[in-house]
Amino acid sequence: MSKARIVIAEDEGIVRLDLRETLQEEGYEVVGETARGDEVVQLVEKTNPDVAILDVKLPGEDGISVARKLSARGDVAILMLTAFSQRQVVSEAIEAGALGYLVKPFQRSELAPAIEVALARHRDMKALERQRRDLEEALETRKVVERAKGKLMQERGLSEAEAYRAIQKSAMQRRLTMKKVAELILDGSITAGSSDF
Repeated sequence: MSKARIVIAEDEGIVRLDLRETLQEEGYEVVGETARGDEVVQLVEKTNPDVAILDVKLPGEDGISVARKLSARGDVAILMLTAFSQRQVVSEAIEAGALGYLVKPFQRSELAPAIEVALARHRDMKALERQRRDLEEALETRKVVERAKGKLMQERGLSEAEAYRAIQKSAMQRRLTMKKVAELILDGSITAGSSDF
């Protein structure tokens, strides 16, 4: 597996340089850097990184606000880097979507594990989101098919199993999904008296 692509947002030049060197030594690809919070979203859009390392305190726009924006996009893991370890700051970072948190001065040996944990959590979150969407789609399909079965049962006097098979057969013949056929039945585009049933 290739190493992650990373954007760094850190206002202290020496820390940013140390981060870049450490990341490159660990085999990561640093695809963008900025010292300003108000440049991060555009930099992420331009470079498409896997991870954004954000300092909490950045000029232009603070890192927590940037993390909220990036988290809403959902396409990048967020690792916060800060000199502040107060619970309130940590809570705000987590609520903003941070998947990892390092306190400066950090140990070089802590950086790669923090990145890998953030990446793993991000992959898990994306998988859960896909699963949620798939379940919503399956539920919506089931509801539409159930209503269409009801219509066929009422208008054609079919049993539930016969109505289901009729929808299934029509979907295969038309090369459409069962949901699409059910929608066509419900809106009258396919009538209960058609040759499909």
